[in-house]
Amino acid sequence: MRFRLFGLLADIDLASITDRMEVKRAVQSGNVKEAIEKLNNLNPTILDTNPQLYFHLQQQKLIELIRVGKINEALEFAREELAPRGEENQVFLEEIEKTVALLVFEDVKNCPYGELLDVSHRLKTASEVNAAILTSQSHEKDAKLPSLLKMLIWTQEHLNEKAVYPQINNLSTAVLEDPAV
Repeated sequence: MRFRLFGLLADIDLASITDRMEVKRAVQSGNVKEAIEKLNNLNPTILDTNPQLYFHLQQQKLIELIRVGKINEALEFAREELAPRGEENQVFLEEIEKTVALLVFEDVKNCPYGELLDVSHRLKTASEVNAAILTSQSHEKDAKLPSLLKMLIWTQEHLNEKAVYPQINNLSTAVLEDPAV
């Protein structure tokens, strides 16, 4: 699909955006299995080429098992799926230990790693997945528009000291306004 923004013509693949949003939404809702399935359908090589992302998704799956109180299933999952990765990577091992520590505390609010159960941890994992998808599709992981708008504001502020010129005062309309004389 082609569209025009600020006089620029751009191509947008709406299907890839929708697919990426579905994967992100699955992670954000705690449905890691669905997220992995959708991610593999979108690009089967992402998880193979990004072991850290795969580990974080598996860690999130363990967190979700702990969240719903499936303790035996969580322990089995940690032993079978995550422990071998911890043997290969010291950082992964430390993260596994922190996650499994959630099982020791009846009241996770008193657990030093209770933040793993916060929604913010899901959002962090979802952002990591989103960035990996964008990278695999050869897109920037961060949108360019916010950076360009910040640059425009900065440039206008510095130019105001040196010249009088038409400027954009309302970013939502992007209308050039003649300077007040």
